[in-house]
Amino acid sequence: MNENLFASFIAPTILGLPAAVLIILFPPLLIPTSKYLINNRLITTQQWLIKLTSKQMMAVHNTKGRTWSLMLVSLIIFIATTNLLGLLPHSFTPTTQLSMNLAMAIPLWAGAVIMGFRSKIKNALAHFLPQGTPTPLIPMLVIIETISLLIQPMALAVRLTANITAGHLLMHLIGSATLAMSTINLPSTLIIFTILILLTILEIAVALIQAYVFTLLVSLYLHDNT
Repeated sequence: MNENLFASFIAPTILGLPAAVLIILFPPLLIPTSKYLINNRLITTQQWLIKLTSKQMMAVHNTKGRTWSLMLVSLIIFIATTNLLGLLPHSFTPTTQLSMNLAMAIPLWAGAVIMGFRSKIKNALAHFLPQGTPTPLIPMLVIIETISLLIQPMALAVRLTANITAGHLLMHLIGSATLAMSTINLPSTLIIFTILILLTILEIAVALIQAYVFTLLVSLYLHDNT
């Protein structure tokens, strides 16, 4: 009970060297691949899920936007596997670090915006000033739209960080309460433990949903600029 509540969010080190890079590179190793003509059920299910997700995200894109499909699918797989691995005991979740989420969000957002200014500069500039705006409000609306554009990567990163961190903190608190009540009141312990199991199932769903939401928003930013 005396353990630091935020200890699980501290970046781990090995012999004084940061181990976050190794942890980030670990999830891709868990994705099964097949060298045979006929795949097994696991790889078949994996390929079906990837095709379904890719089809949903790419349905609104034109030909230029669909060139990002491989990157978006890789992104959602990476975030989902990283979030799920973070639910294991004594593990570290890189997506709880705002710096890492910003490192993913800013380049993707910047790439989409730069593509929009290169290919459709008139449409890109039109977003800063809605049609029919009264003349006195033009300077204020341009400032507001500029701020809303620049805040998009921060919103992406903060949303992912907050949702994953909040779930882990709640699981830590309920787990500590279960351990403390185990020597005091057994019926209460069973009730709290049941809540912990339900919360764990919810966190698995949240881990997958947040990966999908992050990638979907990047896809929408791309759609607005292609």
